[in-house]
Amino acid sequence: MKPSRIRVRAALAATATAALAAVSLAPQSAGASTAAAHRELSTVSAPQLARTLLDRLKGQEAGAYYDEGSRRLVVNIVDRAAETVVRAAGAEPKLVTYSQAELDSTKAALDATPAIPGTTWGPDARANRVVVTADPTVTGAKLARLKKTVASFGDTVLMRRTATKLTRFIAGGDAIWGRDFSARCSVGFNVKRAGKPDGFLTAGHCGNVIKSWAQVQGGPEIAKTVKSAFPRTDFALAEYTADVAHPSAVNLYNGGMLPITGARDAAMGDKVGRSGSTTGTHFGTVLAVNQTVNYQEGQVTGLVKTDVCAQPGDSGGAFFAYDPQNPPASSAALGITSGGDGDCMTGGTTYFQPVTAALAASGAAIGGS
Repeated sequence: MKPSRIRVRAALAATATAALAAVSLAPQSAGASTAAAHRELSTVSAPQLARTLLDRLKGQEAGAYYDEGSRRLVVNIVDRAAETVVRAAGAEPKLVTYSQAELDSTKAALDATPAIPGTTWGPDARANRVVVTADPTVTGAKLARLKKTVASFGDTVLMRRTATKLTRFIAGGDAIWGRDFSARCSVGFNVKRAGKPDGFLTAGHCGNVIKSWAQVQGGPEIAKTVKSAFPRTDFALAEYTADVAHPSAVNLYNGGMLPITGARDAAMGDKVGRSGSTTGTHFGTVLAVNQTVNYQEGQVTGLVKTDVCAQPGDSGGAFFAYDPQNPPASSAALGITSGGDGDCMTGGTTYFQPVTAALAASGAAIGGS
């Protein structure tokens, strides 16, 4: 698919973050009626309630997920004593085998093993396991080694295959061109830094090779990379060197712009959007967090896994909170497009670098002008 170009205002508007309007989700008392246990929740209120409950149940829980069929939040627990708290808050408790601490420990142990390119892994709340995924390039000796590693963790690890190749999303044809490297990427979020020029966040695998940025191929410089991190993490900070409009907003590719007013971490079940100049805007759901991806170029940890599609050139683009069935007036930045498998014609899986970690590491805050 040939990417379309957009003006600097639109290209650089794939930016910033905004916190969703707060919903009152204070857990009910332990004496709440059983009707509370069957309360239907929206795709916005369910992740917010999940964050509240998981914070309260540290050590007794193993993640949560939203059941769209029943419109209920399911909270995995390892201690029956937590059932009352979960039901009183309006969620459905599910007794599982492995705690979140056990799953996180297993993931950490996998992270310490020699990386096999073409694989991903991380805790999966629905499966109550650490799920390892291998793409079609993992064959022969690599596949045998992966199976042996998975088997060594026993029942805590589940292995799956994907039919499409895992890759970084970087290629010619994006909104922002590299002047010193023939590639293009998408802008993530515009940011501000105290006492320094404004800038934007994009993918680290873009920033590693692109040091000077232009609006169009062969055009004048509008920004330069001042910080880039890949692998291990995947973000870069570019500093504006020209006077261009850079609002704190995301291009929705429907003629509209979505203001971004803050940043937060993504939660499993969040309804989200992704904006990139190759494929425009697509929507989906957060499937898992704290995921490890083993690209050919190296391992990246702590990523967010979604069922949103993306393609080469969408790298670095904005990942934000958004429910197309209930469009918000403004939104929060969640992450930066890293890579994945599949495409926007057949579907796929996309992974995102959390924006909060990128902001903290670059000393920046969401904002534009």
